Amino acid sequence: MTATPFPVGEIVAARRPHRKDAARNYDALLAAAREAFAEHGSDASLEDIARRAGVGIGTLYRNFPTRRDLFESVYADEVNALCGAAVEVADLEPWEALTAWLDRFAGYMVTKRAVREALNDESEIFQTCRDSMYAAGGPLLERAQHAGVARPDMDFVDLLRMVAGITATAFDDDAQRDRVLAIALDGVRTAR
Repeated sequence: MTATPFPVGEIVAARRPHRKDAARNYDALLAAAREAFAEHGSDASLEDIARRAGVGIGTLYRNFPTRRDLFESVYADEVNALCGAAVEVADLEPWEALTAWLDRFAGYMVTKRAVREALNDESEIFQTCRDSMYAAGGPLLERAQHAGVARPDMDFVDLLRMVAGITATAFDDDAQRDRVLAIALDGVRTAR
């Protein structure tokens, strides 16, 4: 897989301010929103997000005029990181590359209740993010299938739905989640 930029990367770059101080505030707001959304879902308090970022509410609104702008920016940033992870693991053996990326995807889904709530949204940004995620992860499954290490009778959407379903379940801890995911992925792997 080449380092070809995914469309979501263009969205992330276009939204990020160019001035260093503004970019620092923007990044701090994204990190604070990511944390708050993971804890409280999409109803997280904007005032709390600004406080966590160490900025005033006016700075939050300058960067994200609406709650939806903030949510979409967090979502696009997370999907952009997932796309980058696909590029990072592409040189691994086919099965290891696929499972490494799926592990990253599972971690992303577990901590992103707000993202899960909005995955079915049909807005342009969500469609672009979904297309980018599929373009990044889909080739990893195809490569594993061509190498004969992943079932040929499934597609990438099947795989994502399986992992998303698993991560939507409450687990005692991350180790239990990882075990259950490993058991499910055993069903994806071809007999050796």
